[in-house]
Amino acid sequence: MSDPTEEIPEVDHVEGTGIPIRGNDIDTDQIIPARFMKVVTFDGLGQFSFFDQRFDSATPEESQREDSEARSASDRSSGQSPREDGEAVVDADNEKDHPMNEERFQDANVMVVNNNFGCGSSREHAPQALMRWGIDALIGEGFAEIFAGNCLALGIPTVTADHETIDDLQQWVDDNPDGEIEVDVAAETVAYGGQEIGVSVDDAQRKALVDGIWDTTALMKANEQAIAETAADLPYVGSD
Repeated sequence: MSDPTEEIPEVDHVEGTGIPIRGNDIDTDQIIPARFMKVVTFDGLGQFSFFDQRFDSATPEESQREDSEARSASDRSSGQSPREDGEAVVDADNEKDHPMNEERFQDANVMVVNNNFGCGSSREHAPQALMRWGIDALIGEGFAEIFAGNCLALGIPTVTADHETIDDLQQWVDDNPDGEIEVDVAAETVAYGGQEIGVSVDDAQRKALVDGIWDTTALMKANEQAIAETAADLPYVGSD
């Protein structure tokens, strides 16, 4: 829940290392499978990002059963822990070949994707899961509109560039997993490897991020009195 006493941070730039996620039309069910959405809060969703692309287990229950059979209690205490609600356990023995499983990308916070990323359902759990995995910004060829809006609500920029530019950046990230990337939201540029490329940021998104007005819930809480006064003046809002 947003704290009305806290100032909404301006997101004019994001710095960090990258992780390439290749493929067009990656939908929200791939980003966070629906079975992991049975939660009261978004806490803990990060470990289930791209779960079915990262692990062979067909269901959370299957993963938990395999983990229980394969490991002793002492082994489990030193490895990946289960969620407190018992919904799933990530079994490292079932890992697939995926960037999010690679050690070199574990500290990445800038995801580089292709076209129509985040299509499909409007679930806000998708950007919530990515944010809780550690993602602070996304660079891609294109994003589904609702997904981009859900990212904005979390202060996550979604900036775009053409296919060739993205392909070059993904290859550079593959070759330089520790290489620094700087996303300048205000200037609409991305700097990496001694070069600077132009990117596009939606005008409304850029203004909201740079001016620190992207968290609408916090804005409403901070202006609670003004909202109440406005509501009192409306003929269709009242106690009568």
